[in-house]
Amino acid sequence: MRSSTRHVVDAKLRPEHGHYSDPPLLVLASLASGPKHGHAMIDDIESLCGSRLGPGTLYGAIARLEEQGWIEPLPPEDRRRPYRITTEGVAVLQTKLATLQRFAKTGLKRLEAL
Repeated sequence: MRSSTRHVVDAKLRPEHGHYSDPPLLVLASLASGPKHGHAMIDDIESLCGSRLGPGTLYGAIARLEEQGWIEPLPPEDRRRPYRITTEGVAVLQTKLATLQRFAKTGLKRLEAL
């Protein structure tokens, strides 16, 4: 087995290598299914891609996304503040996911050649 393909096999055996971590993109993807508060986003993101964001990482991403106008807070429910994705956030998410899709397609095609 060539060393380049050994890494591909090892990645399949080690699930932590498959975790995706781009907190703002993960938050946008979570909110694409509807408004959520922080804890619900953490759980949704973990089920979506296996990455569990810490509160500091999550709320840092939320603050940046809110500053950019890509998400907005909703009125508090009990002691929790839900957020929703904005129209601009949806457009950004679509563009970023399309880029990732092209990247993944090209990368997988290159792996087939190994």
